[in-house]
Amino acid sequence: MDLVRLKSLRELARTGTMAAAAESLHLTPSAISQQIAQLEREMDIALTERQGRGVRLTPAGEALAAHTERIMVVLDEARSDV
Repeated sequence: MDLVRLKSLRELARTGTMAAAAESLHLTPSAISQQIAQLEREMDIALTERQGRGVRLTPAGEALAAHTERIMVVLDEARSDV
């Protein structure tokens, strides 16, 4: 799992839209969509599903986003320790 892809998923979970996640990460919505699609292929499971014109996280997507949040905390702690 790529850290950039996980960050994209985390931002999507946090902000609720591809556009908002893209703005937060200084990327395009298309780039966020591509990152999420690649992560779904790597995990071999749907992490998002269409909801009207937008998307929402599946239960698997929500679970992975929660794990990603914990991973980011541990990485921040490691940076602080070093």
